[in-house]
Amino acid sequence: MAKTLQEVTATGRRKTAVSAVRLRPGNGKINVNGREFETYFTLEIQRNSILSPLVMCKADTKYDIIVRVNGGGIEGQVIATRLGIARALVQEEESRRHDFKVEGFLTRDPRKKERKKYGRAKARKSFQFSKR
Repeated sequence: MAKTLQEVTATGRRKTAVSAVRLRPGNGKINVNGREFETYFTLEIQRNSILSPLVMCKADTKYDIIVRVNGGGIEGQVIATRLGIARALVQEEESRRHDFKVEGFLTRDPRKKERKKYGRAKARKSFQFSKR
């Protein structure tokens, strides 16, 4: 008879980065796109940002985390992953919602890149004006 794993899934987004997070009971291993956590997110400040919801609820060695992230830049992926982890932890235990809300972990940053307009160099920048 197969042992059933109690697994929680959640999604985080930022700009064009999308992060799918799976949280399962374990001993703190984190796998990002099939690679080790430290090799994918090389900067310590990025790793601390991602792990901050886990550290806040003192569950950093309680769960194994599998992350599938694509799109956007590395910083957008960091914030998307943090949002996904926070959402998964709230789904697992609803009493964490208030603390995460106060800390800003459950807020989806709605800012996106503005589209380029015709007759302009970028979204708002004009071409150089020549008087003569």
